Amino acid sequence: MERIEYFKARLEANISPMEYRRAKEENPEGYLLVDVRVGPEEIKKEKLEGAMVIPLTELQERMSELPKKKTIILYCWDTWCTLASKAAVLLLENDYDAKELYGGLAAWRTLDFPTLPLPEITSSSTERSLDCEC
Repeated sequence: MERIEYFKARLEANISPMEYRRAKEENPEGYLLVDVRVGPEEIKKEKLEGAMVIPLTELQERMSELPKKKTIILYCWDTWCTLASKAAVLLLENDYDAKELYGGLAAWRTLDFPTLPLPEITSSSTERSLDCEC
């Protein structure tokens, strides 16, 4: 793949936090933000405002909760995390329109965009290890 094709594909597959907010403002019903982070509950303390939470480990089973008529914007921890990319591949393979949010939660926070606290989960989750599969 030539570099130009790579960068064109990258732009097509991703959306920046600023682009997302602008697009959501212009078409409020056209997008759904989804948090696919996996990891220990003690570090998952917040989510992006307006986001649905479906950890990547649950996405296959919960895919029917997602509307096919919206563009699904997926995010994870940071630029080093690959969870949103993995989720996008799964959704695209199942005929959803999906994009990754550049920079994930870290970029959102850096821009001081709103977040909401996540409620404490009291389940016997298997996500206790520090391996988030990023």
